[in-house]
Amino acid sequence: MSGNNVEVKQDTRNHKGFFVDQGQYRFMGVDQSGWALICIDDATCHYVDPDNLEEIEELLEG
Repeated sequence: MSGNNVEVKQDTRNHKGFFVDQGQYRFMGVDQSGWALICIDDATCHYVDPDNLEEIEELLEG
């Protein structure tokens, strides 16, 4: 799933206990402690429980 677009489930909290805004994120990977790193852009990232992620299937029209 690394590098794929994901969404967070409703009421997802980050590793600090703060709610994460729902929307589309890029899944960067899982660290050694088990947190998934997701990023909106190069400056905004969150560590969340991987169970709170849903992969987005993008359909290509052509």
